[in-house]
Amino acid sequence: MTPFVRRSPSRRTAATRPAVGRTTDARASVGRTTDARLTAALPSRRAIGLTALAGSAALGLAACGVGGGSDEGAGGASDGGGDTLIKVASHLPPMTDVVTTAAEVAAEEGYTVELVQVSDNVQYNRLLADGEVDANFAQHAPYMTAFNEENGAELVKLAAIYDAKVGYYSKAYTSTEEIPEGAKVAIPNDVSNEGRALAILHEHGLLTLPEDAGFEGRVADIVDNPLALEFVQVDLLNLASAYDEDGIALVYNYPTYISKVGLTPADALLLEETVDQRFAISLVAREDNRDSAKIQALQRAMTSDAVRTFLTDEHSATLIPSF
Repeated sequence: MTPFVRRSPSRRTAATRPAVGRTTDARASVGRTTDARLTAALPSRRAIGLTALAGSAALGLAACGVGGGSDEGAGGASDGGGDTLIKVASHLPPMTDVVTTAAEVAAEEGYTVELVQVSDNVQYNRLLADGEVDANFAQHAPYMTAFNEENGAELVKLAAIYDAKVGYYSKAYTSTEEIPEGAKVAIPNDVSNEGRALAILHEHGLLTLPEDAGFEGRVADIVDNPLALEFVQVDLLNLASAYDEDGIALVYNYPTYISKVGLTPADALLLEETVDQRFAISLVAREDNRDSAKIQALQRAMTSDAVRTFLTDEHSATLIPSF
């Protein structure tokens, strides 16, 4: 892999690099609330949101390309001529590792996949919607749909890649029977993940949601809450920090984030029992480029045997392949 060069994420051209091992690194800081705020801000009242990225976010971009393509345009370029560069925004491992694995497969068809790594759960969709990248791989379909509705975007799910093993973790308790009345439960503050988090508590008998709630229930919809659980809604990126907070009995999280405190799904007090592929981490593109030759090549690479083998051999403890 060649040395890093720095550039803005909005720049649409780059200096020519060797055919294999194209790597760039760019960073832009627009401000971020640190996790330290979580300690001071965790409330004792139900459903008070904490958003570490309110108003702005820190964006760290590290791009890594593998393949034999040209340095033609960014996400908004047409697929004419020699446009074989595919920019894919992603966030954290194993998502970023999936992209680099797929890049090796796409290289066999003559495409260069450039990984644009971001530092939050906002930028990968903004970059895609603005045409700065061709696709992203960091989210499930309900989260994408919420972004579309809030921003008037036309992002589309192309393929489900894997289902993460999500659940609840507790530093203080080893069984649900130990959870006291009035205990605080940290759940995501975005609606697409809130419903999934509540559904797990419902299927484990800690609360009751309406029969038709499925994965779309809200705290306000709870029919029965026998332990009078208090819900603290926290930005997804800060949920791992909530694990170490005094008074937090349960913390919902994904393997990617809870690994920050050294935990895996094997340490979870409760795991999701009903898997719904709507929540599979998926390859996403735009309506205007979904049928392009290079996006179709990317989809083939992302759903290749090489990616499946990588997921199965390296991450079976934290996820299940979805294709």
